[in-house]
Amino acid sequence: METIELGKTGIKVSAIGLGAMPMSVYNRPPESQSVKVIHKALDLGITFIDTADSYCKDESDKHHSERLIHKALQTYKGDTTQVILATKGGLIRPDEKWLLLGKPEHLRETIRVSFAANGGNKPIDIWQFHAPDPNYALKDSFAPVKEAVNDGLIRFVGVSNFSVEQIKRARDILDIISVQNQYSPFHRQPESDGVLEYCENNGLTFIPWSPFGGRRRHQNLSDMAVLSELSQDKGVSVYCIVLAWLRAKSNCILPIPGASKVSSIEDSVNALKLKLSPQEVQNIDSQTQ
Repeated sequence: METIELGKTGIKVSAIGLGAMPMSVYNRPPESQSVKVIHKALDLGITFIDTADSYCKDESDKHHSERLIHKALQTYKGDTTQVILATKGGLIRPDEKWLLLGKPEHLRETIRVSFAANGGNKPIDIWQFHAPDPNYALKDSFAPVKEAVNDGLIRFVGVSNFSVEQIKRARDILDIISVQNQYSPFHRQPESDGVLEYCENNGLTFIPWSPFGGRRRHQNLSDMAVLSELSQDKGVSVYCIVLAWLRAKSNCILPIPGASKVSSIEDSVNALKLKLSPQEVQNIDSQTQ
């Protein structure tokens, strides 16, 4: 399995990770199926799994994804010592909505529940602030995060849905190793807002969320002629083309395609065998948003 370094930590993880959200929200699959997906990902050499406390149906189901992943890791017969789990906090799910909550007391509590959901016997590998809440200053929201790092509940810290200015402010408070922002053929803002360039220049890992456009748009990828043609020419899915395109955009990018079926994660890993030429990347660029 090809690897990528996490920030400047010296830790290497698989060059493609597993996004866990589809296994815990909306019409999620049976738990047994999700466990098989996680086990297959591990069989294939994936050592990076991304989740969040809010990957659940609603507030009564909070931390579902973290508990699911922990169960899958505990029941896996192979070695899991190299697996890095990245979770997030800072969103709540009342009535299946996604709402910001950067209140320090809330973050302090959810970090401790995430720590327990992940077994409670080792630090959370990476805890990411899910999104800045304008109702609270970053220094206040990050105060309990810094406490958790000092208390041994969190090993590394990342941010999500942050602008360059917000990343800089976060780094003034504590060490940041990764940035997780939306990036796909439908949403290429990281190329123009400076975030991707900032990550490259400062040794931060960039983790694109919704690399296929999300639940509602991923099926539209086949409608993009350039992706469809490359898919047919190379004998791979359009999803593989997108993952290869993302990886070609920067060496700091770590895609985390979501999966709720074994076949999906098997397909995603095939993208590691695919290298797009500069001209093919340019063709995709010119025909996507």
